[in-house]
Amino acid sequence: MIVFLTRHASAGDSESWVGDDRLRPLDERGKRQAEALVSQLEGRELGRIVSSPYLRCVETVIPLATARGLEVERDEALAEGAGPGPALALFRSATVPLLASVHGDLCESLLGKSIKKGATTVLDVTPDGLEVLERLKPQA
Repeated sequence: MIVFLTRHASAGDSESWVGDDRLRPLDERGKRQAEALVSQLEGRELGRIVSSPYLRCVETVIPLATARGLEVERDEALAEGAGPGPALALFRSATVPLLASVHGDLCESLLGKSIKKGATTVLDVTPDGLEVLERLKPQA
């Protein structure tokens, strides 16, 4: 199954954020990155958008969901600290290509390295593992 693994867009400095980190929103740069995701994925088949419930992850994919007429499904399997197991189970159960809006820790666990905020890695997820098909740089 094809999975577009998108690290949430720029959300400012977590150290300077006061309050519940789950509520930290995108900054201005992040909002531009979220808008740019629409054109970056234009023409690619996408049947679902699933996001960590953290606000910055949800906000990253709202413009894309709106453009595609899709709902943003919030799933704790993609929450920060959830680990790769729940995410892989979600990906393997998919019946249509999906985009997952996630945190840096999950990207690192799945890919073995960090990716930039707002970047997308196209994966082929199989029962036996995953293969990186393409790396898309963040725009904006």
